Amino acid sequence: MAKKTTEKTIERTYNVPLRKEYMKAPRWNRTKKAVTALRQFLVRHMKSEDVRLSKELNEEMWKHGIKNPPHHVKVKAVKDEKGVVMVELFGAEKPASKKVKTTKKEKKTAKTESKAAKEETTQAE
Repeated sequence: MAKKTTEKTIERTYNVPLRKEYMKAPRWNRTKKAVTALRQFLVRHMKSEDVRLSKELNEEMWKHGIKNPPHHVKVKAVKDEKGVVMVELFGAEKPASKKVKTTKKEKKTAKTESKAAKEETTQAE
């Protein structure tokens, strides 16, 4: 009988306390210390050295500058079968699909078509 292969992913939500750690750092270095503390917390709790923070989470941490990080942050951590931990801000929506870029030729044809349509409506009147 063949073995069933299942992906082992672990998904957890944490409310990470940061204040106790970043208060140990000088004021001009607090957000850096908070990011380091967040990574250390996730290494300890998710049992993996490879922790990757999302762009939205990083922007939330740095929103008020280097001197005033958030006291705590709620995150969603997902560990895949390779041991990589992807961390996202809890409740953050996934970015919408990228817009398809149009070429200059397509833009020109669209303009000429719209001009032709306007001329037809003015002639019909």
